[in-house]
Amino acid sequence: MFELPEFTTLVKQMNETLKGKVIREGKLGNLPHKFVWYNRKPDEFARLTQGKRVGKTWAKGKWLFAPLEPGYVLVFGECGGKILYHPAGSAPPSKYHLLIHFDDGSALSATTQMWGAMELYEKGKERQRQYIKDMRTTPVEPGFTFAYFSALIDEVTQIEKKSAKGLLTQDQLIPGLGNAIAQDILFRARLSPKRPIGDLTKPQRRQLYNAIAQTVRAIIAQGGRYDEFDLYGNPGKYVRLMDKNALARPCPECGRRIEKIAYLGGACYFCANCQK
Repeated sequence: MFELPEFTTLVKQMNETLKGKVIREGKLGNLPHKFVWYNRKPDEFARLTQGKRVGKTWAKGKWLFAPLEPGYVLVFGECGGKILYHPAGSAPPSKYHLLIHFDDGSALSATTQMWGAMELYEKGKERQRQYIKDMRTTPVEPGFTFAYFSALIDEVTQIEKKSAKGLLTQDQLIPGLGNAIAQDILFRARLSPKRPIGDLTKPQRRQLYNAIAQTVRAIIAQGGRYDEFDLYGNPGKYVRLMDKNALARPCPECGRRIEKIAYLGGACYFCANCQK
């Protein structure tokens, strides 16, 4: 699944490569998938995208917005898979969930093995979509300060008990993060996935805040995680500290074997000695 760092990488590349291109033909998927969400019929999508020019793309959380000017915005959300650019003269995939041909002979394709939204909105109406409207501040925005983060913890703990992993991965409390990123954040913060956030001291809150910022910056700087791909089909260079490959290996800090538990709908890899 694309998380915030991968969408940040894609935005930069799309603005370098796609901005200003004119759409010759837009197609919705020819590869049936019940967990790919469209809001247009194929003929409607083709009609509305033809002749549109790609504007400046941007992202927020796990959502990417590509203006198709004039008047529309193409939205990719919660996607797992590949969004790829195909230069003129190269062949796009024969099976896809979305395919756009440009006037200069190049193309853009999107496919997913998991789920995701690929939707076209009249400009402005995308902001009313569920999961986009009322989205909280993300870790790459100036408003994501320690004061904001600490107030978020106070707000959440007044309503319910929440663990450290739950804070990072549930209810879009911190948009753009997911289970994959959460593993390294929790290791850097020296917190167990199950640690109640209501028990965190101010120094521990600061440590968790710093771990979020450090991890997100590190993954963006390396073009995403090693098992996700950028616009040109290249894998990211960030190798996670805590994932399936770390299981039973020595902790890089203390040497104790890395453990795995199933928790909150996903696997957690952690050091029981370092993460309390």
